[in-house]
Amino acid sequence: MIKLSHIEKTYAAENGPVTALKGIDLTIERGEIYGIIGLSGAGKSTLIRCINMLERPTKGSVLVDGKDLTKMTSAELREARKSIGMIFQHFNLLSSATVAENVAFPLKLAGASKEHTKKRVAELLELVGLESKAHQYPSQLSGGQKQRVGIARALATNPKVLLCDEATSALDPQTTKSILSLIKDINEKLHLTVVVITHEMQVIKDICTKVAVIDKGVIAEQGTVLEVFTNPQQPITKEFISVLLSNDLPAAFRGGKVSAEYVEGAYLLLRLTFIGESADDPVLADMIRKFPEVEVTMLFGNLDQIQSTPFGRMIIGIRGEKNRVDAALDYLKSRDLKEEVIGYVSRHDTTAL
Repeated sequence: MIKLSHIEKTYAAENGPVTALKGIDLTIERGEIYGIIGLSGAGKSTLIRCINMLERPTKGSVLVDGKDLTKMTSAELREARKSIGMIFQHFNLLSSATVAENVAFPLKLAGASKEHTKKRVAELLELVGLESKAHQYPSQLSGGQKQRVGIARALATNPKVLLCDEATSALDPQTTKSILSLIKDINEKLHLTVVVITHEMQVIKDICTKVAVIDKGVIAEQGTVLEVFTNPQQPITKEFISVLLSNDLPAAFRGGKVSAEYVEGAYLLLRLTFIGESADDPVLADMIRKFPEVEVTMLFGNLDQIQSTPFGRMIIGIRGEKNRVDAALDYLKSRDLKEEVIGYVSRHDTTAL
């Protein structure tokens, strides 16, 4: 549905040109909810604005539904943009217009009849749950309600693509969940292709099927959300994921020397990841029964879901004679999970901290 090829964007500046995007290649399939995540200044907002040509790339091509927007005339581009809706971080509503008038605005620009406009506005307000707010003004609405108006307005011309530029970053957590749920519902009902720009990994985890991590104008990593969450490759990706999945050692081991070699009396710390059906397997219980002479301590653990797939993560410590610890580790490696050896660390007294 969307194919970006070799996209570059350079801005003129007093001290010389500044390159915001460097050779971006990205393919987004029809019907996907695709997330693009990056830190402030990484280039993510520039990238999404290149998709609808609010920013014209310095180099490269932008194909939407098979048509290259970079080769269109101004008139052709205006027509093409009718199939690309966009919602913004700060809503961008007309303060002097009612909710219904804000939603109707794109239809008036497109020359739609009054009868069609009235019917379409009513349909959209029902879709976003604001039927009773049609005659109110933006100043009378909550942040979540304003964003729902923005979503309805973006859908007015029956777009095939919906671009969301930091659409929830100005909202509280509870309202964010409701807006993300609405976007997901719209994706399923209308079969839209949705592109979500965000700096919050929780947003990616909650609704996206695939994700690209942008860093300093380049795509650092991309894949399914499950792949990226469970096996991040780049430091920037690991940094984003660590906000949701702590990589810190438990307090009793923090600050201690980590050794790759066996240390008598120390715990071998392991970070375990369980995906799919293996998340329900009693791996630790089986290991404890199989190796009763090895001390097993669970230091951290959580169980969640990513796109309906169970996903578990924990940190454990095992201690005992070296040959038995090695055997227990080999047993874990034979099971359907991902294990990461942190190393041997001695426990210290946390009351002294």
